[in-house]
Amino acid sequence: MENTLVFIHGLESTAQGTKGQFFHQEYPRMIIEDFTGDFSSRMHKLVKVLTGKTALIIVGSSYGGLMAANYTMENESHVKKMILLAPALHLLEFNPYTSKQLHIPVILYHGTSDNIVDPYLVKDIALKSFINLEHHFVDDDHSLHKTFPHLEWQRLLKID
Repeated sequence: MENTLVFIHGLESTAQGTKGQFFHQEYPRMIIEDFTGDFSSRMHKLVKVLTGKTALIIVGSSYGGLMAANYTMENESHVKKMILLAPALHLLEFNPYTSKQLHIPVILYHGTSDNIVDPYLVKDIALKSFINLEHHFVDDDHSLHKTFPHLEWQRLLKID
């Protein structure tokens, strides 16, 4: 079964942002949607887009990382791996899942100079929530613009 690649952008971004354009160019079959509105509206659209799809590898950036984590908490059997980029796991929308644990591989990158999402708070939450976590602090800010283009995407988007 072929994996389904998904990218979920952040709150202030769009599918046409830097990361979305990169994935569109490098992985043309990747699902890259625009999400607008409040969290509930965004999640409703995400569930609708991913209904019936399995073997998901989800990349979530910032608010999109929060969306990816919440979706996966509810649909772990459909998700093979999650890659989170400075995920906003500290927001209240993740609270219902803080006592639950995911067993799929989760790879998380977070800039130590992030002044939007506290990287240390997120690490603490991630360590409790993701059993199979590979966590990376990087010398970057919230956008991860220095780090993102140099990540080994071919490796990251495969199932080991």
